[in-house]
Amino acid sequence: MADSGRVIDLSVEVIGDIETVWRAVATGPGISSWYVPHTVEERTGGAAIASFGPEPEMQIPGRVAAWEPPHRVQFDGGEGVEGLSFEWTIDPHDDGTCTVRLHNAGFGDDDPQYEAMIDGWKLFMSNLGLHLKHFAGQTATSALPMVMWQITPDEGWAVLVGGLGIDEMPAVGDRLDVGVDDVTRLAGTVIETDARRITVLTDQPAPGTAFLTSEDAGGFTMVSVWLYLYGPDAAAVVERDNPRWRAWLADRAPASG
Repeated sequence: MADSGRVIDLSVEVIGDIETVWRAVATGPGISSWYVPHTVEERTGGAAIASFGPEPEMQIPGRVAAWEPPHRVQFDGGEGVEGLSFEWTIDPHDDGTCTVRLHNAGFGDDDPQYEAMIDGWKLFMSNLGLHLKHFAGQTATSALPMVMWQITPDEGWAVLVGGLGIDEMPAVGDRLDVGVDDVTRLAGTVIETDARRITVLTDQPAPGTAFLTSEDAGGFTMVSVWLYLYGPDAAAVVERDNPRWRAWLADRAPASG
């Protein structure tokens, strides 16, 4: 069936052989290491659940609509369920890299989430590349504290960086060390910046990747401090720090938010 409405087509070049990249793109532990926590039943027709937060309503059920290892996987909402579908394809190259392509379909012609989804996928696909470059074969435990405010993305960014004491945008290669108290820290090397995003390769509170962002979320602004942590202490650190970051963000809600 041909796609109706608008679609998102994006790609990223990543380091890794096709089997390694397939595990990152198609399995629950792999997807959880660069996107949001997932469980995936690894077969056509299998169940898939994406967790966007701790609340029951943030557990989004889906289906493995196509399972063609190690080249193609597609997720949707299930048989007869209208909504978005997500197709991932992997093309290997002789130099030990692969091209990962996303085809995200099912948007209406005037869907307010469309532009925000493009920006969001760019961030996550960048994190896929970081996961495969620095932590291939490992599984991350994520802390994904975020808030939704009715302010502009620029205003959200000012609240976020102001609260963390970041006076100016750091340069790539700079060390960043911020946090909510002496224990709950985010520290490491800045590896990428954008207008309202700082990407960090962390060494505290554990090895991993982190993103400070303020993004347009289709009428709202989503302000996030997202961490993907690795190693034996990652789960304990996330259990400790995730509620502290959530509370810190909630305490900074603008009066009009």
